Amino acid sequence: MPDEGETHRALWMAFAARESVWGAKLSRPAQQALARIANAISAFEPVKMLVSADDMATARTLCGPGVQLIEHEIDDLWIRDTGCVFVKNSRGERAAVNFNFNGWGKKQSHARDATVAARMAAIAGVPLLSSTLVLEGGGIEVNGQGTAIITESCVLNANRNPGVTKTQAEDELKRMLGLDKIIWLPGIPGKDITDGHTDFYARFLKPGVVAAALERDSASFDYSVTRRHLEILRSATDAQGRALQIVTLETPSQVRPTYAGKDFAAGYVNFLLTDKALFLPEFGDVGADRAARMALAAHLPKHQIVQLDIDAIAAGGGGIHCTTQQEPA
Repeated sequence: MPDEGETHRALWMAFAARESVWGAKLSRPAQQALARIANAISAFEPVKMLVSADDMATARTLCGPGVQLIEHEIDDLWIRDTGCVFVKNSRGERAAVNFNFNGWGKKQSHARDATVAARMAAIAGVPLLSSTLVLEGGGIEVNGQGTAIITESCVLNANRNPGVTKTQAEDELKRMLGLDKIIWLPGIPGKDITDGHTDFYARFLKPGVVAAALERDSASFDYSVTRRHLEILRSATDAQGRALQIVTLETPSQVRPTYAGKDFAAGYVNFLLTDKALFLPEFGDVGADRAARMALAAHLPKHQIVQLDIDAIAAGGGGIHCTTQQEPA
């Protein structure tokens, strides 16, 4: 699995926010936020957007000409989790891995979303490889050089992989993604629908450099977890034996009130990285928004940092990374 910051052939998204899942208050604003993300990305690379037939007219209205709309029936917008994971072999031949999406441990209806990985592979014109594991793309973070960061709370959860040991999971992940080393973070199960995906806790900015979340609210369930993750990452080495340089991104102390709620995912680690730009949320906390932008820009001086208001999507428990999946060149 290549590093996310390598060149992409396209960036995939899914245009959906059904009222039955999102509610009347969030459904339309979430679609508007999706289009905002897609239009921003399309200034840098092509975007392929899966759209249910009922939502096609709305998608055409909101999405610009750089967003290719592809009709396919879907349940929800989290294509990082529902979609395939693209990989390449030593000859540069591409394929797609199907990790058997099961609605985040059978928490949500997913009959349509279970078909997304195969459809993406077909459109991309690459073979579909089937894994023995059940997991989601948001639980996988790689540096493209053989190292991954993965949360135990997701992959080793009985609601996905009952009876599977850490060693068995490692063997399969290494086989499917070309890994040599996995840095395991504990994560935390049962607090959100994902059971603690990696992409809200730790992300590679480039090989050897990891952006990691630090929860500032002592009342949050993530307060102790993020500190434990930082301890692990600071003592870890990658597959090449390099110590990791950690860039700490503190969560905002406040968010705009319009969509604030118990499920609001306020954090900066769930960014999308391309070869030319980094797409980062902003939450209206001027100091925290700026600090996150400056910390990331210091390690990616040639990248454009694009900050976006994604509050309606954050209210649904996700972020920019969750709504996207890269197809490597």
